[in-house]
Formats: sequence, structure tokens, C-alpha cells
Amino acid sequence: MSTSISLPTPIVSVKWLQEHLNNENLIVLDGTINKVFNASQKQIPGTRLFDIKKKFSDVSNPFPSAFPSEEQFQREARNLGVNNNSAIVVYDDKGIYSSARVWWLFRAFGYNNVAVLNGGFPEWLKAGYATESMTNYEGEIGDFSANLQPKFMQFFDDVKTASANKTHTIIDARSAGRFNCEVPEPREGLRMGTIPNSVNLPFTDLLTDGVLKPQVELEKAFYMLADKNDDIIFSCGSGLTACVLALAADISGYNNLSVYDGSWTEWGDLVPNK
Repeated sequence: MSTSISLPTPIVSVKWLQEHLNNENLIVLDGTINKVFNASQKQIPGTRLFDIKKKFSDVSNPFPSAFPSEEQFQREARNLGVNNNSAIVVYDDKGIYSSARVWWLFRAFGYNNVAVLNGGFPEWLKAGYATESMTNYEGEIGDFSANLQPKFMQFFDDVKTASANKTHTIIDARSAGRFNCEVPEPREGLRMGTIPNSVNLPFTDLLTDGVLKPQVELEKAFYMLADKNDDIIFSCGSGLTACVLALAADISGYNNLSVYDGSWTEWGDLVPNK
């Protein structure tokens, strides 16, 4: 007999998900960035596609994957059948990449019964668990209620003030090469650079083959950068992998976390190189 569940931690293993896949309030979301429906692709059974780019972003914003309104997020989450009692597990095709952004969006809209699948779809396949052909969700509309938590997201003026006044620790998730201006930005026309008074922790340093490292190693990675009660802003290229840092910091016991929505794509565009 299936029963409603609450997620024990911000991250769950593929073994945990396989054991709880038939729970009545469980919803599995595929948060792979830029993914479109393709019936020839495989997915974890029962998965619903969470379209970050088109459904869960402010597409009128000139910068990519911009934070949606409370009304938009609530509407699109309901369209995926998300309810106020849902237990949500989100994964992506890269391991842990854009799935953390989905987790953070739910948290930013006041919903905490959500977790990232550690290692994502590659780890599910590696374990030999069942898959099915990709399907569109055509079930009932959910009753999910969004409740915006403003402190979870930071925007350009917020970060400009935080950078100038050193009120927050700003941690950049980009590679060391990009952070140190040794390699060009992948986005065409975007200048190299860093936000003043920021420090670097590449999100890949927290992963091993797409799987988040043990908590003790995550805590060690943050230890030299910030105290657990510091106000922290995470940044990256476009607001996706900053959320991987937020996930790892949350697991490590850090309390005052936020993500710079526009990240370097916005900063590098709006602030001229000196």
C-alpha cells in the first residue's frame, strides 16, 4: 500500500527513489536544461518534463533562464500536477547540473518537500533501474500554491550593493579558468571577468562523475570561504550551476543562502570592463 512521504534530505539516492517510486504523492521531474519532448528518449518511469527555459523562466527578460513570477511558477507547477502535499524529486541528464536550479526555484517559492536525485539519470542507468519512453504529462491539474521567499534570489542592484559594500560573501561557481579570465566565456559576445570582491568555487569541485561528494568533503570545500552564518550569494554563468553550490551549502549547514539570478551573463553585459 502506497503512503504519502516527506523527503528526508535535499538530496536522495537512486536507490531511495527506486524504492519509493510508487508512493502516492511522489512526483519525479526532469529538469534537464534545453530538453524538448522526444518519444525516442528514455526517462525514469512517471517523469514529467520541467521546462526551465520556456515554462519556468521569464522569457521577456533579455538574460537566460530568468526568475519567473510567482503567478507563472504556480501556474506551470500546477500544469505538471504538483500539489501542496507532493514530494518532488528532480533530476537531469548530466548528473547534477540544472536539476539544482529546479530545487532552488521550488525553495524560492516556499516549497521545501523537494530533493535532487544524486547523480541524476546517468546514475539511475548505471544502477540498472527500469526506464520508459519519454511521455508528456496529461494528468490532473495540481493545487500547488507558490509563496515567494524574496531572500532566496538576488538581482543586479542587490549584488552591485553587496559587492561594493562587502556585505555578503559572493561565491562564483564557474571554472577557475573563466573566473581568472584565462579562457573566454562560452556565450558569444560576453566579456571575460569577475564580480569584484567575489571568490571562486567551481561547482565541478563538489562532484565526482556527476555525484555530489560526501558531506564532510562539501563542508571542507566551503570552510575556507565562509562561516555557516555568513550571508552568501552564489553566482555562475547564467544562474544554473550557482544552485549546485546552494545545494551543497544547504547540505553542509549554511543558513543564509541566495543566488544571483542573472549571474555573470548579466553582470558582464551591464558592467563595462575597466
